[in-house]
Amino acid sequence: MTEPLLRVNSIETFYGPIQAIRGVSLDVDQGQIVTVLGANGAGKTSVLRTISGVLDPERGQVLFEGRDIARLPPDQVMRQGICHVPEGREIFPFLTVRENLTMGAYTRRDSAGVARDTELCFDYFPRLKERENQRAGLLSGGEQQMLAISRALMGSPKLLLLDEPSLGLSPILVQQIFGIIRRINREQNVAILLVEQNAHMALQTADFGYVLEVGRIVAADDCKKLMQRADIKEFYLGQKEAGARGTRRWKKKRSWN
Repeated sequence: MTEPLLRVNSIETFYGPIQAIRGVSLDVDQGQIVTVLGANGAGKTSVLRTISGVLDPERGQVLFEGRDIARLPPDQVMRQGICHVPEGREIFPFLTVRENLTMGAYTRRDSAGVARDTELCFDYFPRLKERENQRAGLLSGGEQQMLAISRALMGSPKLLLLDEPSLGLSPILVQQIFGIIRRINREQNVAILLVEQNAHMALQTADFGYVLEVGRIVAADDCKKLMQRADIKEFYLGQKEAGARGTRRWKKKRSWN
């Protein structure tokens, strides 16, 4: 059996004395889109930060292409082929769009490849081409999200970590962003690990999904199967079925199989 591109094995991560991640394990195969769902505070962002080296796990492994990269600094993780688009975008506001893209390629020495990938980003996001000499802090929220994804692509990733790419965007822009995410996955064969509050969009986009609750994985399945589950429909898709008991009973019983 082929080993996954990324294997997270029983990681436990803390913020000081507070445990955010409690034995989380997940896999991402080459070319796959995987999503992690969960309520605010469930630990989704902490999982991505642990994978990208922003946080060090107290226990567990983060295996990328078979190598344990847990506890490597973020720049070394990025050099392995993992690029992280954090929640809130975190672009360089006083640099231009083109300068932001150049910063994304700071580890690369193939100038021809960098030029090619810059034009590829402009092909994915024509709005950025129109604003390539504009300071990034003057872009709209949607344009900044386009820039954050493009900057990560400039690192020539094998795995892209996306944290809430739809946050604060209009429905039309959300559709556009997720359309490009699917294109990147399909055309560049880049695997994607997606954290997203918009469960409808995440489950429609991804191949496989995990549900995180209070730092633990409580469900994992193909996204098409997850979308058919009554508990997922009620608590993430807002589709309460006739005869369903309601949230209070679910919270008490934790009815995940």
